[in-house]
Formats: sequence, structure tokens, C-alpha cells
Amino acid sequence: MASAAIFSSLRRRRSPSLEAFLAPVDLSDVALVQTLVSVTAEVVSSFSDKLFYFQRRNSRSLVRKVEVFLVLLECLNDSSAGSALPWTAVICLKELYLLLYRSKILLDYCAQSSKLWLLLQNHPISGHFHDLNQEISTLLDVFPMEEVELGEDVREQIELLQSQARRAKLLIDEADEDLRIQFFRFLNEFDKGRVPNSDDVWVFFVERLGIRDARSCRHEIEFLEEQIVNHEGDVEPTVPVLNGFVAFTRYCRFLLFGFEEDEVELGGAGSRKKARKGLISQEIAETFVSIPKDFCCPISLDLMREPVIIATGQTYDRSSISRWLEEGHCTCPKTGQMLPHTRLVPNRALRNLILHWCAAYGVPYDAPECSEASAESFAGASPSKAALAANRATAGILIKSLAEDGSTCAQTIAAREIRLLAKTGRENRAYIAEAGAIPHLRKLLSSPNSVAQENSVTAMLNLSIYDKNKSKIMDEQGCLGSIVDVLRFGHTTEARENAAATLFSLSAVHDYKKRIADEEGGIEALAGLLLHGTQRGKKDAVTALFNLSTHTENCARMIEAGAVTALVSALGIDGVAEEAAGALALIVRQPLGAKAVATEEMAVAGLIGMMRCGTPRGKENAVAALLELCRSGGAAATERVVKAPSLAGLLQMLLFTGTKRARRKAASLARVFQRCENASTMHFGGLGVGYAFAGNSAANRDTSFVGDVSVQMSISVPVESERTLTINPSSPMS
Repeated sequence: MASAAIFSSLRRRRSPSLEAFLAPVDLSDVALVQTLVSVTAEVVSSFSDKLFYFQRRNSRSLVRKVEVFLVLLECLNDSSAGSALPWTAVICLKELYLLLYRSKILLDYCAQSSKLWLLLQNHPISGHFHDLNQEISTLLDVFPMEEVELGEDVREQIELLQSQARRAKLLIDEADEDLRIQFFRFLNEFDKGRVPNSDDVWVFFVERLGIRDARSCRHEIEFLEEQIVNHEGDVEPTVPVLNGFVAFTRYCRFLLFGFEEDEVELGGAGSRKKARKGLISQEIAETFVSIPKDFCCPISLDLMREPVIIATGQTYDRSSISRWLEEGHCTCPKTGQMLPHTRLVPNRALRNLILHWCAAYGVPYDAPECSEASAESFAGASPSKAALAANRATAGILIKSLAEDGSTCAQTIAAREIRLLAKTGRENRAYIAEAGAIPHLRKLLSSPNSVAQENSVTAMLNLSIYDKNKSKIMDEQGCLGSIVDVLRFGHTTEARENAAATLFSLSAVHDYKKRIADEEGGIEALAGLLLHGTQRGKKDAVTALFNLSTHTENCARMIEAGAVTALVSALGIDGVAEEAAGALALIVRQPLGAKAVATEEMAVAGLIGMMRCGTPRGKENAVAALLELCRSGGAAATERVVKAPSLAGLLQMLLFTGTKRARRKAASLARVFQRCENASTMHFGGLGVGYAFAGNSAANRDTSFVGDVSVQMSISVPVESERTLTINPSSPMS
């Protein structure tokens, strides 16, 4: 007989009970029969009066068969022979136990699933009912009817059921099938570039399916989205087709029911509903916490945008491994093996899996412009033509609602839907901006309604991911100021964090960095978020400040706004220290910036701490910041650096183990160290670097150096020309 695994392709909202896969053991015959009576009675009571919108005939037929089994089991339970059943009957009853649980699972699935999903699964589900019928027929064929005591009426019912089960054929309801075909016809209309007739859509959804309000439509959309998340590769429809149906259903939701309030909460943050677990509750930054490990680059630990394979067979993101190789490394970062060559081979299989996962979970994935065309056309990630057409039609309705200055409820719902549409696909982002959504979203940024404000700023963030939209946002009068106002005074934490992320996205364009920095209160708010925000908020703030610090004209503004103090404090915060050190390294290149950093009491200590315990890039940024501080900060700043505890040992360590840039910066800082009066004597010769700490006075060095002996170390310091750098006491600073 077929096992419970026949339903493995059904994607359920919850896993079936373990009882569905395990027959009862160690039960007496009486206890077994009593257990079966209880299970059968539960199935009958749960589904005999249940209204099944689809699979009515199959469901009713199965329930009636279970009712006959209940009569049989009650007869066995009442019979004196119930305590001494033949072993063949016991085996059949244990199989019946499994069959009943699988029947319960299937009936519950048909009762709980969305109407549209049942339509799409009409053939597979009908097949599952047919499989159960065949199992019932087989069970009755082998059940030892003559060896158990049954009443004549019960025996006649069982024989009739046996006869019916033998003749049963696969039943696909014609009315259900007509609706399924009509559903596909609507999608085909969009695929051909035509918008389906609104009257036909009304008849299909309202009259035929009974979907009569926005709340019901929202339920259908969420259920379909959940099936995309749980999709298995061999289950029809495929992900692109499901995406098309989701897009079509969303379009119908607004076409048929307008902007009546469904499940969106329009009150304050305190009254907002709990976030759902499906796609609709996920946002850009939140999705990264659950990225599959195999999709993350071993170097950057971020989602790989362009996975490539190196000579050892390991896969890395192209940008990360290219940087590793450019820094002079000739080994595999993960295994430590020497690389016989540095060719990078695209890992198309993994890239396709990443694209598929991003499409399913709604994670924005803007691939590099030079990516292979084959990857761009991957069906699992690229939206279908029908989905794009349906999304365009939906966006038109939403933007029209925003432009009409209707009720707060309607505008909030429209902003939320634009936010969701803009989450995935550059096509959606491009069209929404081209259709004129940005000016209307800007108005909502100042809304007193917290949900409307949060949706609008997040929609702006999602739109800004597409590079061509950045100029549209910056050119919209008052838009930048409104985003900064949300960052400063936003009603919710998420709104403020997403405003910071939007500034980071916009600051990727060099010409906009000065404008953003000059916006009143912007840098002050970023500094405050870096100090007092959530971990996600700190990350958004520090990356935005790093981008702004790359513009030389922003230095004075960042000092004035307190960004330097915030960045110094961030050196001790996991997750943002690396970017904070990088920003400080840029700021101290200018004398004004170096002076400001030098006045921060914990600046040098924080950078030294990062040289000791930071990431490879963090150590690189820290030593670069200290070097630039010595070069631009004057004698007092230099003295503070060279007198820092353990500096010599940390420089020595970086010369051995640092990245190419870190080694170069460490060598330059070593020259500064050696040239300073009363510092440790450093002598260099030949192809190596030697350190001698003898003769230091206790007044001019850290007490940890007491008792140190002269240690000769031979270190090769590679430079850009691949020659060995020979350093001597009279060498000038690079």
C-alpha cells in the first residue's frame, strides 16, 4: 500500500502530526479498535458538515467511505470477538489507521487552502483522492471479512463499499476545471499585452469564486506567496507562473474592491498587527539575517552577487576574491592552498539558485551589469511577461490613488502596495518611478500617520536601489529634505532606519554626497542613530557616514555635526567598527579632520584595539587611519600614536599577516615610529626589517616592554612593483 509520503508534494502550512506516519504499536486488539473508532469519529464529525468550495464530490465521497468504516469499527468494538481478532485483521486495521490520518490531512488541506490555490492544484489533489480510493479498495480486498463477526447489514455496507471502490476512477470536477482554465486565460491575456475585461474578472472572482472583499483577496495573495516560499522544483505551477498569478490577483484586488481597508492597520505603532511570516512581512535589510550559508561569500559573509570558482574549487563573490588576489595573496582564503592560477570561472548553477531564492523571498537582487545573459533570463528569478504586465497595471491604479489626494486609508494602502511592488525587480522599480510615484510618495513622508510615513519612506528606499531612480529622487523638489526629516523626526524606529538606508543608497552617487551632507540636521541624525539606534540602524547610519566621508568637502560639516565623535565611539561596536575606522581614515587625511580626531580621547585607543582584534579590512582601515593621523595631525597627534601601548608588536604582526594595503601602511607607520624621539629603535638592512627594544627608558615607553630583548626578524615587505622594500633609518615617509 502507498505510504503517507504520497502527500509529500502538498505544501502545507503546518507539518502533519507524527501519528500520520506511524501505525500504533503495543496496543491490544480492543485498544486498537477503540483508537480507530475515536479517529474515525473525529474525521466524520469534522468534515461531514464542512462546506468544500472545491473538490466537493471527491471530499464528500471520501467522508462517506469513512462513515462506513466507522460503522465497521463500532461493530467490531461492540462484538465479543473484538478481543480476539485474527492477526491479518490487526494488520489491516493498522493500515486503516494510517489511511484515516492521510484522509484527515487531505480533507483538512482542501478545507483550509485558498480557493485560487485549490484551482491551480485541481489535478494533483484529485489524484490524491483517487490514490486513497485505491488504497481503500486494496484494504477491503485483503480484510478477512469471513474471520470476524459482523452483522448482515454491516457486511452488506462493507461489500457495497468494496464494489464501489473497485470501480472508482479518477474524478476531476468539470466545473472546477473550467474555472482553472479561465484563471490561466486571464494570465495569458496579460502575457499577450492585453488587460482582461473587467466584467469577466468580476464574474470570475465575485460570482464564481465568492471572493467579495479586499480582505478575502488579501488572504488569497498571501497564500499564493506562501506557496512560492515553500515551492518544490517538481511541483506545478512553476515559480514564474505563480508570480504571475500573484501579480494578477493583486491587480484584481484594487480593480474590483478599490482601496477599502482590509488588513492594514492605520493607527499608531502600538496598534499595528504582528508581522506575518510570509513574504509580505519581509523587508530588504531584514531578509539578510536568514540567507542560506551556501549563498554567502566566505570572505565578505554577504549574499553573493556574482559567484565564481577559483582553482581550488571553492566559490567566492567575484568582487571579494578579486580584491583578495589584487592584495597580493596567492592562496585560497578558505583552505589556505596555493593557487596554481588565478582564473575565475562563473558558478552559474549557484547563481541560478541564488536568483531563485531571491525571487521566492522577495530579496532585492540587482545583478552586475556585465552578468551573463543566461543568468538574467533564468526563469526562477526573472519575472514573467504576464507578471510584469499585471504589476504595471496595478502600479497605475496605485499611483492614480496617490495623485487623487483621497483618504488617508487609501493612500496608506497604495503606499504599502508600491513598497511591496518595488521590493523586487528593476523592471518594477523603473516603471513605478517613470509613472510618477516619487512626487506623491514625497508628500506622504510628512504624513502624521505613522504607517503611511513608514510605507512611503520604505518605498522610496526600494525605488532608490535602481540607479536611474536616484536622480529622480534627488531632482524632486523637497524630497531629500523630507527624507532627512523622517530620519530626524520619524514616527517609528523602522521609518528612521529606512530613511538612513535611503541616504546611504543615494550617497552612492558622488555628486549627491555634498548635497546630502549640507541638508540641515542630516549628519546629526545619522550620528545619533549610530550611537543610539538598533543594530540594523547603526549599520545603516555608519555606511551612510562612510559614503559621505569620501567627499573631501564634507569634512568640516561632519566635524561640526558630531559625526567624528560618533564614529570614534563606534570603533567598539561589533558590526560597524570596520566602516567607522574606514570613515575616520578618510576624515583624518585633512588637517582639520586630523585635529578633530586627535582631540577625541578614545580615538587612538579604539584604532589600536581594532588593529589587535578587528577583521582583516578593519585592521587595514585602522592602521591607515593612524598613519594619516600622524601625517596630518602634527607633532602632538604623532606622539599620541607612537606612545600607544603595543604599537610596535601590532605593526610587526601586520607586516606578517596583513593585507597588501595593511602591510604597506604598517611599513610607513613603522618609519614614523622609528623617527620619533625617545621611541623604540628600529634598524633595517638587507631584505629584512629588524626590531630592537633595548635601551628604552621607562618614561618613554610602555611598561610592558620592560625586560624585552632584541629580536631580529627577517620580513619581506612586498610593494606594488613586486620588489622588496628596504627600509633604513633615513628613509623618507611614503
